[in-house]
Amino acid sequence: MRRLKEALFLGAVGLLSLAGLAVLGVVVGVIAWKGLGAIHWGFLTSASEDFGAKGGIFYQITGSLILVLGAGALALPSALGTALYLTEYARRPWVRQAVAQMLYALNGVPSIIFGLFGFAFFVTRMQLGVSWVSGILILGIMILPTVTVVIKETLESIPYMYRDAGLALGLTRWQMIRSVLLPQSLSGIATALLLGLARAAGETAPIMFTAACFTGVTIPHSLREPVPTLTTHVLTLAQESSNPLALKNAWGTAFVLLCLVFLMALSSMWIRARFRMERAA
Repeated sequence: MRRLKEALFLGAVGLLSLAGLAVLGVVVGVIAWKGLGAIHWGFLTSASEDFGAKGGIFYQITGSLILVLGAGALALPSALGTALYLTEYARRPWVRQAVAQMLYALNGVPSIIFGLFGFAFFVTRMQLGVSWVSGILILGIMILPTVTVVIKETLESIPYMYRDAGLALGLTRWQMIRSVLLPQSLSGIATALLLGLARAAGETAPIMFTAACFTGVTIPHSLREPVPTLTTHVLTLAQESSNPLALKNAWGTAFVLLCLVFLMALSSMWIRARFRMERAA
């Protein structure tokens, strides 16, 4: 009877896993099938025309990279500092638990809430306007909980014998962090950053309120200029679905965005797997 229950449980888990993979495969397959037809060199390197129905997505790719990389550069130092404080300096358990619960709660806040906050605070209150700077600030805040949690879990997974050995050699706490903990956690830090960037790359609501312009914008030349992005470009073209050219470009843009997100996610998996193999060796 016990073996039967285990077999049924494993079978149910296997079926659920296959169902999830099948749904993911269908979504990716449809986007690839419909989007590959629009992909060519000119599509990736030329500017959009006629509200996106013609031309390419060069400036949309550039704008998305500006926002994503800027958000990562903003979030990483704060996330690393917070994770180090929680794991190495915070002595009271209730402080660690309170901050950890707050991070988990913030990680589940809908992105449109971040967008409304960014519009009210950065765009209006700080008078930055709808600009790439406002977009970077709100995306950096939005991915901060994700990056912090992953780095914190990475630091907590390092065996305490490394800390004890460093302190026994006479290292100060900062020297131990710099010479022992940070080198041991590089794979986790890189994974955290790439996962945060992947989430930021696929967001639409926050940048609609703070950073994006739907058409007529190229590369920003000042701090208060907006940028075009892949996600808002897809939204614009989807509203013109009666136009076959616009719909084709929408699928092509969606495929490029999917490839960008998958590249970041797969890179994080590859980095973690490589560091594990090096440690095992």
